[in-house]
Amino acid sequence: MRRTLIVVAPVVALLLAACGSSTSSSSSSSAAASGTESASPSSTCAPTSLQTLTPGKFTVATGNPAFPPWVVDDKPESGKGYEAAVTYAVAKQLGYADADVTWIRTTFDSAIAPGPKKFDVNIQQFSISEDRKKAVDFSSGYYDLTQAVVSYKGSPIEKVTTVAALKDAKLGAQLGTTSLQAITDVIAPSNKPSVFKDNATAVSALKNHQIDGLVVDLPTAFYISAAEIPGGLIVGQLPNTADQKEQLGFLLAKGSPLTTCVTQAVDALRADGTLAKLQETWLANQGAPVLS
Repeated sequence: MRRTLIVVAPVVALLLAACGSSTSSSSSSSAAASGTESASPSSTCAPTSLQTLTPGKFTVATGNPAFPPWVVDDKPESGKGYEAAVTYAVAKQLGYADADVTWIRTTFDSAIAPGPKKFDVNIQQFSISEDRKKAVDFSSGYYDLTQAVVSYKGSPIEKVTTVAALKDAKLGAQLGTTSLQAITDVIAPSNKPSVFKDNATAVSALKNHQIDGLVVDLPTAFYISAAEIPGGLIVGQLPNTADQKEQLGFLLAKGSPLTTCVTQAVDALRADGTLAKLQETWLANQGAPVLS
């Protein structure tokens, strides 16, 4: 999968700037999904000041199709799904009503390529990396990427709820990834983990029950468990260690005048607990519990 990265992004310091929410009283389904409150935007981060592609509008791109739990039913405009809900929450912080958010679709690869963009921000599980920053901008992270254990119904670890209960499991991961590092550092299993040249080979091993569980990043875990493993399931998310901070961020054009304000909006949502609430609603409660 495209997001299996070794690059580690630090947790961005809170900026707590005054980018507030919309003064309009939109009550659409996306407002309910984002769970944010209205406040007054700052003059520099208000729709009247922001240099968006279309004045007064906030153009957001996502994948085609967009998958749950990031977007539900491929309808980001509904505000349902973690990334859809986060987008509307950020828009409100910047002072946009739900009706002012316009959605378009792009491929992942075209979005991260250098050059002009047809969107103000793009959200489709982009891992923040220094290499990508050479071509595009990123906001601060709206999600601290976690590693997750994928298995199948009837496996020895199907009902595991703690990291300690994975000690004797047969686990595997792709060579040279943070997933493999998480097995060693977080789980510290009694059995040496199986190492695979790529995720395709690892998935095959899991299908054939040669391993009990495969460790991958959470976006990949959702895809593999839903589309590639018969009876697939996510056993749970692993806690991060201090040196494994990898984040997903909004992608913007290189040098975008919006980057600072979008970052401030994301940081405000992290600080007030909105991001944590949305993660609980759309990730943990959608089949990816956090292992204790």
